[in-house]
Amino acid sequence: MSPRVPSPPARPDGGRPAGSYLRRVREWVCGCCGRWRVSVELIHGRYRYRLVRRYPARFGGGKDVLGEVGTVAELAELLRRRTPLTLADLHEAA
Repeated sequence: MSPRVPSPPARPDGGRPAGSYLRRVREWVCGCCGRWRVSVELIHGRYRYRLVRRYPARFGGGKDVLGEVGTVAELAELLRRRTPLTLADLHEAA
């Protein structure tokens, strides 16, 4: 019988290897219909803003990723180009 080796403590990133750290931070949704969502994620130590258009279940559900950017200024530009929304139209999802 081999000696029992203590297991390492649990990692806050779910045990992923170093360098692939991914953690969901929060999500914003439009106040009008809930169709447009912006998720904010911390990937490799940098925040990424991902704009998603969601389809209602009556149309088959699903979502389209319209773009992913690294700054709030780029997010405002992406919203302006791809949606009828501005940053002021978004609120934090519950």
